Amino acid sequence: MNENMILVDDISKVYILGQIGGTTLRDELQRLGARMRGREDPTKKIGAQQYRPGDTFLALDDVSFEVKAGERVGIIGRNGAGKSTLLKLISRVTAPSSGMIGLNGRVASMLYMNGAILGMRKKEIDEKLEAIIDFSECRQFIDTPVKRYSSGMYVKLAFAVAAHLDSEIMLMDEVLAVGDVAFQKKCLDKMSDVSQSQGRTILYVSHNMNTIRQLCKRCIVLDQGKLIYDGEVEKGISRYMDAGGVSFERRIDLTSASRLRGISRRILFLSAEIHRDNNVYSSKEPIELTFTLEAESAQDNIRFMMILFYQDGTRIGKTESQDFSVQQGLNEISVYVPNDGLADGAYYYEISILQRSRSFAREKCDCIPNVIPFSIYNTEVFGIKGERWKSNYWGHIMMEPIRVISSSTEGRETDEPE
Repeated sequence: MNENMILVDDISKVYILGQIGGTTLRDELQRLGARMRGREDPTKKIGAQQYRPGDTFLALDDVSFEVKAGERVGIIGRNGAGKSTLLKLISRVTAPSSGMIGLNGRVASMLYMNGAILGMRKKEIDEKLEAIIDFSECRQFIDTPVKRYSSGMYVKLAFAVAAHLDSEIMLMDEVLAVGDVAFQKKCLDKMSDVSQSQGRTILYVSHNMNTIRQLCKRCIVLDQGKLIYDGEVEKGISRYMDAGGVSFERRIDLTSASRLRGISRRILFLSAEIHRDNNVYSSKEPIELTFTLEAESAQDNIRFMMILFYQDGTRIGKTESQDFSVQQGLNEISVYVPNDGLADGAYYYEISILQRSRSFAREKCDCIPNVIPFSIYNTEVFGIKGERWKSNYWGHIMMEPIRVISSSTEGRETDEPE
């Protein structure tokens, strides 16, 4: 169990911004023609940032750590901290700019879903096919092309494939970000079981601190590409929060934010502006926001959905707007988000754009997790001066006071002497 399975030694990763990638050959030829004529990029998205040739982004900066056999390590940090880049380097999807990565065994990663890519022989795949299908709960749709799967079905099948490989190392990136609660528990139990019974090493990236607590025995915290903590889980979560897990930015650029799977991208968040000079509210003060959206065409029956999380990743609740319409191009939509009943503490939202069709089905156009951070600070609780709310003991919702409807002592026995 003391054998090293992963060695990350002074890893850095530099991306050159604006390089060819993620577009069609036609787009690149149009860009080349525009540059030769001194014109603006004709394929540039509205509101997207324009990079100069040679601009770089340091995604990881001299990161080093070791992981031993059977360890379950959580990797946490803000969006853009370098978590997914680190997993891609370990998976050998991309190469580091400097440094070295050593692996002692085969790697199963949620970045892939094809067993053959992961080095499985046809015989191995055939032997495990039934177990994979049963675990995924997708038997009814197993012959349906994956491109037609919902985001939940895709993740279920992808996890089932990764969990049943005979690999020594499992890499999981936001595997539980979608899917029902029962399947999330099933995944956590499976990862714990293969780690304990088979000695597999697990690296798990998540914004949900509760799942980090349940699964992991060690925590690595990344901040702006640097490793700032490596040790106990609770101390790691505290360090993540202190490092700016819920920091305040009045105007939040969402053009390059990490998005959840299964979105159509027909309408996208470009930015969110908070109409306040700080992010501290009482439970009686709503949050006023203005979202800037980009729509590929005029659309009706659009609405916002916002899921509220406590700072440790605990889901608190959900709210939605009424339907509205957008025009092609840029749109600015202002909203008020109530805070009624929230107890003291730090929170953030997951924001989504939905469109309702005539059949009442809802298409998710965009979805960004871990955004719109704010804090609730109430100077009084239920009108009692000087009393502070104990969130860890009482919870995160201040329920309405109990009303005493009637009170009577008639007929009650007493031990008091006459």
